[in-house]
Amino acid sequence: MKFLIVFVALFAVALANPTADILRSESDVGPENFKYDWETSDGQAAQAQGVLNNPGSDHESLAVQGSYRFVGDDGVTYQVNYIADENGFQPQGAHLPVAP
Repeated sequence: MKFLIVFVALFAVALANPTADILRSESDVGPENFKYDWETSDGQAAQAQGVLNNPGSDHESLAVQGSYRFVGDDGVTYQVNYIADENGFQPQGAHLPVAP
């Protein structure tokens, strides 16, 4: 169920701009893993894959690795690569500050 919620939320972002055409949209959602990849004609794109670690145990956690990109109001294309797991959301991007 968690995977479906994540997928639907990110897919809704792609559909938020009614003037953009969907160029690619693929997904594979299972009970303990998921994968999706989409791109729109306005420069937005996202891809991610996730797996449920330790399913059914007290230490169950979701581990996701992915990226997304979008064109900002300034016309610059921004890309974020990330890992999200038991250690939190860990984004990386040329436009993001780096912790010392």
